[in-house]
Amino acid sequence: MVKQLSWKVGGQQGEGIDSAGEILSTALNRKGYYLYGYRHFSSRIKGGHSNTKIRISINPIRSISDELDILVAFDQETIDLNAHELIDGGVILADAKFNPIVPEGVNAQLLAVPFTKIAEEVGMSQMKNMVAVGASIALLGVPVDAFKEVIEERFAKKGQKVVDRNMKAISKGIEYVENEIGDMITKFRLESSDGQKRLYMIGNDAIALGAVAAGARLMAAYPITPSSEIMEYLIKTLPKFGGTVVQTEDELAAITMVIGANYGGVRALTASSGPGISLMTEAIGLAGMTETPAVIVNTQRGGPSTGLPTKQEQSDLMAMLYSTHGEIPKIVIAPSTAEECFYDTIQAFNLAEQYQCPVIILSDLALSLGKQTVEPLDYNRIEIRRGKLVSWDEDLPDLEYPELFQRYEITEDGVSRRSLPGQKGGLHHVTGIEHHPTGRPFENPVNRKKMMDKRLAKMKNGIDFENPVYLDAPHEDADLLIIGFGSTRGTIQEAKERSEAEGIKINHAHIRQIMPFPTEIVKNQMEKARKVLVVENNATGQLASLIKMNAGMAEKLVHYGKYDGNPFVPSEIYNQCKELLVHGHI
Repeated sequence: MVKQLSWKVGGQQGEGIDSAGEILSTALNRKGYYLYGYRHFSSRIKGGHSNTKIRISINPIRSISDELDILVAFDQETIDLNAHELIDGGVILADAKFNPIVPEGVNAQLLAVPFTKIAEEVGMSQMKNMVAVGASIALLGVPVDAFKEVIEERFAKKGQKVVDRNMKAISKGIEYVENEIGDMITKFRLESSDGQKRLYMIGNDAIALGAVAAGARLMAAYPITPSSEIMEYLIKTLPKFGGTVVQTEDELAAITMVIGANYGGVRALTASSGPGISLMTEAIGLAGMTETPAVIVNTQRGGPSTGLPTKQEQSDLMAMLYSTHGEIPKIVIAPSTAEECFYDTIQAFNLAEQYQCPVIILSDLALSLGKQTVEPLDYNRIEIRRGKLVSWDEDLPDLEYPELFQRYEITEDGVSRRSLPGQKGGLHHVTGIEHHPTGRPFENPVNRKKMMDKRLAKMKNGIDFENPVYLDAPHEDADLLIIGFGSTRGTIQEAKERSEAEGIKINHAHIRQIMPFPTEIVKNQMEKARKVLVVENNATGQLASLIKMNAGMAEKLVHYGKYDGNPFVPSEIYNQCKELLVHGHI
């Protein structure tokens, strides 16, 4: 029996690839297994190769695996593209319909199972994915009763007949494999899990849930891959709490609607990806100039232009920091796990109101759409901080015409009191033009400098963000420090553990607060290491450049980028560590 294994299903998009992976992993999650999944899919609705890879373990995992134990294939292309990942002696469960062939040089056992034929006998060919799930269950040795509840939930709206047919398709898949191979293949039988209840979710759902918990009551957005699940989740959820989602005509409308809602006192957010965020940049500057809170989620994907809409990349980093014209205070945070997506979203809303500025949550496709096990969330950790928002019941001094409330009053910390529209004594002007403390347009040079200094002072003493850098850094004299951000955290951690098992002393720093940059923490860790390896999914080394700008020590830095549309796997980072050692860099 095994403690962990990796399973992949592939075929043409539209063949039920996602459903097969979702049903298998959801059932295993409910049995108490830890899971980490990643979807590879095409930029079209139907057709083109698609696959879902799921790692299953009795212990916590934070990354997809290097290798593959079981490959489920609905066409020969899936075998040709993915069989190289199989371990020696791995298994290919393939639909007998296309006469599958194992590629030369691949040492795997081929089991041709008549997925389509069995599905047609049960009722319809589309259920071949459920036959494949059943065949997989037979290899894993998982009780079939774990799947009944999942099937009922998924197909209940289509009627009991559909539920029964899908369960029958699963049972027939199990039966066929057990009859054909008996006990020939037992090495993939999973050890029993602990049976504990845990969440299983994508980063986008965690962000959406975090927005609800933070008190957000409006989302304005335009759908775009890979952020759309945030919108879809909130469409179902926000109305239950008196909120709403508006699908706007474009991203310009979305961000300006969010600014308007926040100006009116309603916590609001938008979510998009690179092309949509590009359209928002002028309005993000408006939020900075008017000191209006705004939460913006950017789920990065491959660029530029339309680029790789369904593939992994981390190439928006510099754009999130510097794309807005002019200079404004801005906060950029980058969660690295689904749990952090939840908690950091709550922090983002608090920070936006505390510092009265835009806050960008910088995710990436692998984190946003990758599904992973999440320990039960601690709702006692939720705290709502609204900063210097004047209470509606607070008595502000009466104003006599032409007096206005000093909404942009010069303060030591750069943050002024914020009144809401219609509030007695809180009347003020608001404009994107440089302004007087009352908000009235005022371009006097002395005033300009004072107002710029006021706004930028918000960040001079750092920000109140919990754990700006995730650290696993036990060595005072490390051979190597690995730095990353976003979804690479678990992959780096696994590579670190493998390297340390071979005697290399490695520290890991994962940067979660990108702006303002946590310079002192990063410098301190860099000083403890002989070499620094910066791991990121882009070609130009954006994080490495940011580290050089803020922490220096450029001579120590080695950039390791990957920008082919795929996320890192642990072996790639592990091999890079070994290469640095072999060539005498560490």
